[in-house]
Amino acid sequence: MSENHASKAPACTAVVGLQWGDEGKGKIVDLIAPDHDAVVRYNGGANAGHSVVVKGERFSLHLIPSGILYPSKLAVIGNGVVLDPGKLLEEMDGLRARGVDTSGLIISSRAHVVMPYHKAEDAAREDALKSERLARSGGENPGVSEIGTTRRGIGPAYAEKVTRSGAVRVGDLLDPESLRSKIELAIAGKRKFLADQPGAAEFLDAARITEWAASAGEAIRPMVQDTTYLLNNLVRSGRKLLFESANGTLLDVDHGTYPFVTGSSCAVAGIGTGTGVPVQRVGRVVGVMKAYSTRVGAGPLPTELAGPGPEGVTGDRIRNRGREFGTTTGRPRRVGWLDLVAVRYSAMINGVTSIALTMLDVLAGFETVRVCTAYRLGGKQTDRFTPDGATLGAVEPVYTELPGFSEEIGAARSRTELPARARSYVEFIEQAVGVPVDIVSVGPDRAQTITA
Repeated sequence: MSENHASKAPACTAVVGLQWGDEGKGKIVDLIAPDHDAVVRYNGGANAGHSVVVKGERFSLHLIPSGILYPSKLAVIGNGVVLDPGKLLEEMDGLRARGVDTSGLIISSRAHVVMPYHKAEDAAREDALKSERLARSGGENPGVSEIGTTRRGIGPAYAEKVTRSGAVRVGDLLDPESLRSKIELAIAGKRKFLADQPGAAEFLDAARITEWAASAGEAIRPMVQDTTYLLNNLVRSGRKLLFESANGTLLDVDHGTYPFVTGSSCAVAGIGTGTGVPVQRVGRVVGVMKAYSTRVGAGPLPTELAGPGPEGVTGDRIRNRGREFGTTTGRPRRVGWLDLVAVRYSAMINGVTSIALTMLDVLAGFETVRVCTAYRLGGKQTDRFTPDGATLGAVEPVYTELPGFSEEIGAARSRTELPARARSYVEFIEQAVGVPVDIVSVGPDRAQTITA
């Protein structure tokens, strides 16, 4: 049997979010990166925000894989990512200014590029949806809503990728003639829709956009290569890859709460298309979840704690203690009790082998906490999650009430050091999901972590 087809045990790891994003994946990737040779982003774009705190110093990463903080590791941006060159260069400059070595960064030549007109298109569509919703607001159910995107051009960039003809890939940035042709074609198709948008004279100027894109291409030229061969060769040589998902499974374009989702495949299944590495190479799947639920933007959140009453007060308490404001946008995140129906679903479709539970420390001080263990819909109870925005928006959560814990747990470094009620909360999650919790985060810093 040839080396290319030799049977090899799965040696790679995937880190995926089991909720609506913002679960703390950056910290978990940073924690387990030392056991791997490369960290690979396979989806999303600058709409992602991964925070890592090392010795009290916070690093916010949007496009660059979290493994960049380890100078001996490769940090690879795969072909499934949509790359905003301006944001990437800005992020690199910020890291270098703080003494971080970025020489290990590698970018797929096949990653698609977020162009300025994609951001304008994103904003225009959101504004149009919002206007339509407001126009219909006199009805009980307007039937339309803006998606609540970050307006970073992610969805339109992925849409351009599928429509093909005018799409720009990173490799095109290095070929001015091809680049100009594709930009002209893309702008010709968008001019009618975007001509009245603010700044149209700039983002619909093909010559100006081509010059900007070509300049960005020259800046990243040394980092660009065919990452599909790179990554597969690393695997064949016995190296271990760590795949880092952006966003969360419940925002996956196929398996999330459609249409309130992102434009990419956030689940483990996205690794194959987003990197060219067969998903069979992944032997360990770490699902990251918060001890409660959060969501940014529009869409259903069955356990949401909002409003002027006690639920809203509880939601504000969790939001402020958990610093629940978007890494990318700064927007306040919507907050709710833990939804185990949703987590079980995400664990199932990702084939999760272990759970990393984050933000457990945020729940300290509650006399009791509630956990959603089923839904009630149409007078019937179900333990199934429905990845449809309208249907999920109509469910009523069925709660199990658990005793809270009053002690602060930020200094705990083993499960035995956790209060008995905090341990019981972790065990309840393990039993409900059917997957062991191997990592418990009790604070933002890298050191504030319990490992099994």
